[in-house]
Amino acid sequence: MAPVTGQILQHARRAVVAVGPQVAALSARHIVKRGLTVNKAQSVTLGIIAVYVVVIAALWNIPYIKWVLWPFKMLVIAFHEFGHAITACCTGGRVKSISLDPREGGVTHMSGGITALTLPAGYLGSSIIGALLIFCGFNIVASKVASLVLGVCFLLTLWWGKRDWLTVCTVLAAVGLLVGCWFIAHAEALRFVVLFIGVMSALYSVWDICDDLILRKVNESDASVFAKRYGGSSACWGVIWAMIAIIFMAGAIIAAIAAFPESATEQRDDSKHFIPT
Repeated sequence: MAPVTGQILQHARRAVVAVGPQVAALSARHIVKRGLTVNKAQSVTLGIIAVYVVVIAALWNIPYIKWVLWPFKMLVIAFHEFGHAITACCTGGRVKSISLDPREGGVTHMSGGITALTLPAGYLGSSIIGALLIFCGFNIVASKVASLVLGVCFLLTLWWGKRDWLTVCTVLAAVGLLVGCWFIAHAEALRFVVLFIGVMSALYSVWDICDDLILRKVNESDASVFAKRYGGSSACWGVIWAMIAIIFMAGAIIAAIAAFPESATEQRDDSKHFIPT
């Protein structure tokens, strides 16, 4: 147990909070310091993550061009609302409905539950989902498994949001995209889609906090509601949640490099034997 504890403490000391493509670069550097190697397939994946971060950050608020991201924003907001909903259920609450707003907002109507947990669960939930998707995005078979788990989450979201046409359309479009990617090059395309959704979801709190605290959106944010009920400022809580999201993302990258050393060819071969398409 001592070596394990030492490794955990070492990981904690070396954890670096960095926004943007530096997350991928720093994670790779720390992996090398611990004696693990980054192979060619993993290097490509790290590069793709860096590109995704830059592209999403650039397109997030550019007029007209930002509509390219709109379908994915709706999907990530659905993850956000799913975080509220599942936490409410786990803390004794009841979810009445989920609805998405065309103006890039969402709301979960619920009663009961522990508000100290349900309020931050939106941002933290989407961060956890995003981190898990990034982890799975390093491997084709893992991406297949992730898409199946996403399917279950989508079914729950669809049930809670069955009265909202935008929620239904968003979920069905996401399911269609994932299913379609299963049939492209033995699901190799699925890996990059899962990775993209993961990056966008993992850093959703960062993107959205920039909207809330810099651009001052009209809708009240979870951070401002949390600050009113439990003290502190919305900026403080927003930054804390954003830092947690980045730590989750960096941790997912490090874990994926350790867990998936297979080359691109080995991944394709493995994919052919796991629910082949």
